[in-house]
Amino acid sequence: MEVKPGYKQTELGVIPEEWITKELGEVCRFTQGIQVDLDKQLASYSDGLVRFLRIENYTQGSDDYRFITPHLCWNKVVNEQDIVVVRYGATAGFIGRGLQGVLANNLFKVEPILSKLSKDFLYIYLKSDKAFNYFQTSMFGGAMPALSFKIVKTLPITLPPIPEQEAIAEALSDADALIESLEQLLTKKRHLKQGAMQELLTGKTRLPGFSGEWEIKRLGEMLTICHGRSQRDVEAMDGLYPILATGGEIGRTNRFLYDKPSVLIGRKGTIDQPQYMDTPFWTVDTLFYSDVHAPNHAKFIFYRCCLINWKQHNEASGVPSLNARTIEAIEINRPDPDEQSAIAAILSDMDAEIAALETKLAKTRQLKQGMMQELLTGKIRLI
Repeated sequence: MEVKPGYKQTELGVIPEEWITKELGEVCRFTQGIQVDLDKQLASYSDGLVRFLRIENYTQGSDDYRFITPHLCWNKVVNEQDIVVVRYGATAGFIGRGLQGVLANNLFKVEPILSKLSKDFLYIYLKSDKAFNYFQTSMFGGAMPALSFKIVKTLPITLPPIPEQEAIAEALSDADALIESLEQLLTKKRHLKQGAMQELLTGKTRLPGFSGEWEIKRLGEMLTICHGRSQRDVEAMDGLYPILATGGEIGRTNRFLYDKPSVLIGRKGTIDQPQYMDTPFWTVDTLFYSDVHAPNHAKFIFYRCCLINWKQHNEASGVPSLNARTIEAIEINRPDPDEQSAIAAILSDMDAEIAALETKLAKTRQLKQGMMQELLTGKIRLI
């Protein structure tokens, strides 16, 4: 295979000529956390105690910390710039950063020992698909996955010159910052929508132009609950219409069970995640659909159903189950059809904004993954 000028063939593929290849153990040192009996060490809290960092502090962002005395761990402390790897358990191979304290023994610190390796570049590299796949295929322990230091030390790594490492790390950090800002905005929008639902769907806040008392009605006065049917005889790989179950679409069909706006509620299994459809569909027998009575607004009823604690209406001790008559007997406050429509329009606009943000976030994540692949292999050069 011909290699273009300025590049060379290595066991890791084609890379720029000035890049070098190493194993992680040649360029890094590894420090395992400590085993501590917290119940014995925590006789009391006092100034000077050090945070004891556990897996969930990194993987779940938990701020539930325990503390130990400094003399137990003076040589095991990590700072916010240090890179930490989960060694045992379901999240083995997870790469974390940003906390200060001392590590539990199922975590370990990785740090460069060569001036040829930037800590920021190392962090980016360890979070790459290449490193992730290497770790995942090297696990041992079966039900309790684990990484051995021997395996981690043999991870191949390609090293650009330091200025290029820093440029790559900065570019990917900028992408991470954009992703984080989108995640935060999405969380904010979801919270705003949830608050709007609580206010608008209960009548606590009224939209301009609407007044008058809401009526208490049973759902059965607003809709009729209908049973889904087996999809076995109607499935078609490239069908026009979705086949829906409690978890969403499970197949396609060329026949529909219902073709008007409808609220769908789980009969068995996932009973607390109502769905809404305004195009033709088929539902299986574990998912109810509804025939909404005019002049009620199906989208309003859907949003209102999202506020119901469906698990309170569970009628089974095993797999959660709902009965059609039970659903129809639930009472809600109902505004007139025009106000129903106005409320549904507001919440639908919020849903559309959230969906657009979710799409933008997914595309940004894909772009970042593509950037990482190109930059870490030298296919794209920043210097």
